[in-house]
Amino acid sequence: MTSSHPKRRRRRRAAAVAGALSVALLLAACSPQAAQTGTDHPTYTLTAQTAAPKGDIDSFTWAIYAEPYSLDYAHAFDYPDNQVLANVCESLLRLNPDWTLSPGLAKSFSHPTPTQWVYELRDGVTFHDGTPMTAADAVASMRRHLDPAVGSSWYSVYQYVTSIDQTGPMEVTVTESRPDSQFNLAMGGSAGVVESAATLKAKGADYGNSTGGVNCTGPFEFTSWKSGESITLTRYADYWDSKLRAKAGKVTFLFMNDSTARTNALKSGQVDGSWMIPMDAADQLKSTSASSGGLYFGLNTAVNSLIVGNLKGPLGDVTVRKALMMALDRQGIVDAAVKGYGTVTNALTTRSVWSGASKDALAKAFDGLQKYPYDVKAAKALIEKAGATGKQIVIRTAPIGSDFSVVAQATAAAAESIGLKAKIDTVTPNAYTTLFTDPTARAGADLWYTSWYLSSPDPLEMYGVLRTGDYSNYGNWSDPKFDAIVNDAAGTDDAAARSEKSAEAQRIANDQLPWLPLFEAPMSVYLGKRITGVQPSVAFLYYPWAATIGAR
Repeated sequence: MTSSHPKRRRRRRAAAVAGALSVALLLAACSPQAAQTGTDHPTYTLTAQTAAPKGDIDSFTWAIYAEPYSLDYAHAFDYPDNQVLANVCESLLRLNPDWTLSPGLAKSFSHPTPTQWVYELRDGVTFHDGTPMTAADAVASMRRHLDPAVGSSWYSVYQYVTSIDQTGPMEVTVTESRPDSQFNLAMGGSAGVVESAATLKAKGADYGNSTGGVNCTGPFEFTSWKSGESITLTRYADYWDSKLRAKAGKVTFLFMNDSTARTNALKSGQVDGSWMIPMDAADQLKSTSASSGGLYFGLNTAVNSLIVGNLKGPLGDVTVRKALMMALDRQGIVDAAVKGYGTVTNALTTRSVWSGASKDALAKAFDGLQKYPYDVKAAKALIEKAGATGKQIVIRTAPIGSDFSVVAQATAAAAESIGLKAKIDTVTPNAYTTLFTDPTARAGADLWYTSWYLSSPDPLEMYGVLRTGDYSNYGNWSDPKFDAIVNDAAGTDDAAARSEKSAEAQRIANDQLPWLPLFEAPMSVYLGKRITGVQPSVAFLYYPWAATIGAR
């Protein structure tokens, strides 16, 4: 990866790929006390909040597994990008560590008509250059997502937007062509970021890269970006929210691609902390926690899956997809890929994202789903019934993390065990990323692995991706009944009523398998002996988590 991108390119979930680096994400249960137990499986507990800091700290260092692609909020669609940006730029709403939404740069919002969202901005908020935030800044920031020249990764959030206007001194009105509950829910992430309009104009193509930087409103301000090495942020003294004033004067993000080097740096205290710990290092870091820090697990929203990217080949037959699911030893994959820190799942969402769901909907969404038990004999019979014996599938992978290799090898072995032929096609990490951005890069690939996280507290975000024609519907799967249910749900404001429709969509996806769900695992974070205060949660992608870290 590089830090300067003179030519913008369209990105969607490239991020979700690299994000799986040596660690899968999430538990089915999101209670702070949820745990995974079993024979020869590790036991872990989800932590909602680490110990409160005793005071401020001059600085701390943080390891990330790759250099960010960009700090431009319109292109921040990856774990490295967003974990930095979350501390610098802020959105209209705030996505909290418990996966709830609360007011952010907008002190309130209203929904006066089914197709309008109105945001009242806070007074007294300043950008890092000292200029006040205005409604004009919010309008300019949001309109970028509609500009084809920008090629925003978040365009799908804005797909029904017809206008974004300043309708008062500190008021912004968004008008859509059809009712869309998902728009407002997305305003807690990068799609809702407000940047200085003057900065956007002045920086142009350099905005968000190592040369141009960013100028936002968060508790830290961007200071420097040394390409290939690090990004440094410093405390913004005039930050508007006293409850989230940064406790550290400076935080330096170190780019550490090698997982072994990253683990050693954490063990030695060379680096103070890191998200997404390689699970093959979990026991090592646990053993040093008493004297050197602690390894914690928290809420997550990702499901590790195999994307079916070609429905014109053997996997176009749902019977073949079901057979492959039954041939996959998914518990074995969990044990080998993430050392048992995970749970096999049959759904493409986690319970943690079903905010406001009715009890009936939640039960319908998860209880009674087809389980696809590991049964090679039955799976082989399905392949024979489908007339697919001897047909070949191509599994694309890359040397990104140990879980990539485990999943690719296990999938190939499963396919071969039931009479299919399997070829593993290994490409570079950068080429793998383009699977999510460039249709031509997907040519010849039947399956590839992803850790797909959601960015809002609603499962419909996942199922909107699988509608006919959606940018991230990589295999071009199409089911008219599914589309109708998802579109109906998107137009439903009430979360409980919407969840009933989302449950129907989840059951269809479970039956038709446009993607093959494998497992969930917890989010992980390591804090060294100098620091504490973070809330372990995948919300680190959007919440200013570094501001809460202080002296242990």
